[in-house]
Amino acid sequence: MTHVAILGGGPAGVGAAWRLARDKKASVTLLERGSAVGGNAGSFDHAGHRLDYGSHRLHPACAPEILADIRSFLGADLLDRPRHGRIRLLGKWVHFPLKPADLLLHLDKGFAISSARDMVAKRFAPPATGEESFASVLERNLGPTICRHFYFPYARKIWGIDPSQLSAIQAKKRVSAGSFGKLARKVLASVPGMKPPGAGRFFYPRGGYGAISEAYASHARDLGAEILLGWTASSVERTGASWRVIARRGGEERAVEADHVWSTLPITMLARMLRPEPPREILALADAIGYRAMLLVYLEIAADRFTQYDAHYFPGLDVTITRLSEPKNYAVRTEPRGRTVLCAELPCAVGDRHWDASAEELARTVENDLRSCGLPLPSPPIQAFVRRLPQAYPIYPVGYERALEPLDHWIGERENLLSYGRQGLFAHDNTHHALAMAYAAVDCLADGRFDSERWRAHREVFATHVVED
Repeated sequence: MTHVAILGGGPAGVGAAWRLARDKKASVTLLERGSAVGGNAGSFDHAGHRLDYGSHRLHPACAPEILADIRSFLGADLLDRPRHGRIRLLGKWVHFPLKPADLLLHLDKGFAISSARDMVAKRFAPPATGEESFASVLERNLGPTICRHFYFPYARKIWGIDPSQLSAIQAKKRVSAGSFGKLARKVLASVPGMKPPGAGRFFYPRGGYGAISEAYASHARDLGAEILLGWTASSVERTGASWRVIARRGGEERAVEADHVWSTLPITMLARMLRPEPPREILALADAIGYRAMLLVYLEIAADRFTQYDAHYFPGLDVTITRLSEPKNYAVRTEPRGRTVLCAELPCAVGDRHWDASAEELARTVENDLRSCGLPLPSPPIQAFVRRLPQAYPIYPVGYERALEPLDHWIGERENLLSYGRQGLFAHDNTHHALAMAYAAVDCLADGRFDSERWRAHREVFATHVVED
């Protein structure tokens, strides 16, 4: 039987492992360097708490086939939850998802008036000329008020560069409400009688977000897939008509022989792992592609619950963090009693002052941010700890595709080598998108041969994905 080696145990990796085993298309060996599957969409236990790597939701936009599979795995443990967050905008709190009544009561009046003027002025705006950017696309479609007070400062925090230096593709991929019409539809989606199916709701596993990946991995194992945890792939070697993956765990080394290698690792990492080594110009392209890092600062506090909200968003530059989530509120947990954990997200660059700061220093930063927003902690944290994600978000500077496209093309020409998933395609995608990529990859494998033409058609669909907020 055809053998597929899968690199990475995030949703795209475990989703493909299960589908390959279920459809009896290949035997599978999956290598995951962590001690659990899920990657950045995983969960972990800490002092009686079940925690995620940041704020994650399974959105109702998930393809029906994929959602049906997840429901069959998790059953009643897949909770259907109302979204209940809020955004701090010009010192005021606005419910998120946006609600008409809340906007009327709480939105800064000057902001509302200026936004309305921008909407009228948009009708008379000249057409775009020259090379577009994140800034020009959003300012033309949403006007200066919303951009300058919300999207632009948020973009600076998340990606670390000025919005005018970000590609227009970033706007199309990351801003689902990228026009006044789309923004209005989002607001009206909360009105009874006008709600589309799933509006204002999300799915969340009772056992933490990582339960989705864990379920795929468990069912893949039951069907014979080999899931190897704690093994880091160090090289991917072409040997005649097949591949050999060299992996290491501590002082051990293991070689996995495979007919196909499917990598969900960052495409830049895969390029550097290939043997024979890619040409220097290809490695130079990999060096030109960058990722934004993320610090997840966890504060355990002595309270059953900090607030009623699942997440707070902080677009303003006066606050260091971008989002604060409270995991207990996602799964409606009551345990452990008298304690809850807050997870603050702080985008940064590997090696900068935030990345190298201690847990205590980062905890003070978060505490000061919350105090300045009128959300002081009820008492000093019981403890603080940090998880560091070196490759949280792909960065799309203007012209980034001039490096990505030839790198992607070169890797795509390697026989029986597939780079896919969020990191493998350098994409801003949700979990349901990553799983869709996994299902599509399996769809392309038949009788040991990978249908590249069919994969290209799937890639055209992937290019239309827009991140769900």
